Amino acid sequence: MVRLFNYLKGDKVIWMVVFLLSIISVLVVYSSSNALAQKSKSGSNEAFLFKHSVHIIVGLAIMFMVHKMNYKYLSRISQVAYIIAIPLLIFTLLRGVSAGEAKRWLEIPGTGLSFQTSDFAKFALIAYVARVLTLKQDLLVDFKVILRSLLLPIGIICLLIFPANFSTAALIFVTCLLIMFVGRVPLKFILGIVGACLVGAILFGTIIWYKPEILKRGPTWKARIENFIKGDAQSNYQSEQAKIAVAKGGAFGVGPGNSTQKNFLPQSASDFVFAIIIEEYGSIVGLILLFLYLILFFRSIRIMRNTEKTFGGLLAVGLSFSLVFQALINMAVAVNLFPVTGQTLPLISMGGTSIWFTCITIGIIISVSKEADDTQSSKEDIAELA
Repeated sequence: MVRLFNYLKGDKVIWMVVFLLSIISVLVVYSSSNALAQKSKSGSNEAFLFKHSVHIIVGLAIMFMVHKMNYKYLSRISQVAYIIAIPLLIFTLLRGVSAGEAKRWLEIPGTGLSFQTSDFAKFALIAYVARVLTLKQDLLVDFKVILRSLLLPIGIICLLIFPANFSTAALIFVTCLLIMFVGRVPLKFILGIVGACLVGAILFGTIIWYKPEILKRGPTWKARIENFIKGDAQSNYQSEQAKIAVAKGGAFGVGPGNSTQKNFLPQSASDFVFAIIIEEYGSIVGLILLFLYLILFFRSIRIMRNTEKTFGGLLAVGLSFSLVFQALINMAVAVNLFPVTGQTLPLISMGGTSIWFTCITIGIIISVSKEADDTQSSKEDIAELA
């Protein structure tokens, strides 16, 4: 392991967090994929174990390659990526692969793979916002500049994601607000934006509650809120099964592979994988998992403080926050603190391209940390010479 870390540059703590999450992912997906195995022709967990392990290994290889790259090129690439994201999202809404009642996926021709275009759009938008904030630091006192250069691009992407994936659109918007705050957009403008959003949310909630049929997914959103408020077992099946899993797990869990709720939870290997982790390994491991995600975010804050490049710092904080915020939402849903959203647990939930996008994201964060470490080392060398 020590020799391995000699080949890995950048923040070693983040690398360790990634390896720990990957190990947990393989263990829990192997166990929780039991229901999927029963539905498949083979009825074997080993097939899902092999497939998921390949996805993890390929993801780690992608992360390694990305962390070797110079993240600064992303500043210009983000412009192109943002432009590409818009038609991709539109095409997904029109011709995408359905996931439940929503079209969120696009198939990659000839590969048998599909990916959520919102994952690509999220990455492109975060990098784009970081670029704009870096280039227009001296112009951020003018709200017209913020409206034209930031709010309009953010609004376009979020509105295109919103019809099929409300939670992802909200997550991206909150992430962009955080980047704007860190990027020194005046607080009065941010508070004004938040206030306007709250008014819009109240109006939207009123429409959903009284006239849900106006929007295609309105009845679904209303049903989820009603079920969460009522909390009865019949209408809140997934959350009830997740609560049973958490209650059975207690502090130390029932042991690896001994979960019973994995046979009842429809999304036990993806959306509700955190509930299975607590059932098998206990709430103590669940807290450790939460701690690992928080470490990732705090290390990114450290990276931002140590790097001299504004773009790199904003990029690291924005990307890490989007991952950690998504993880917190997934955990909150699993323990019934939040309505069902469909957000997966980054780097742990079973998936293919979603894992790879997560690995690309973390690879970029580590790439920024390489420069931050070099800058810090140079400062220390100068201090020693002085």
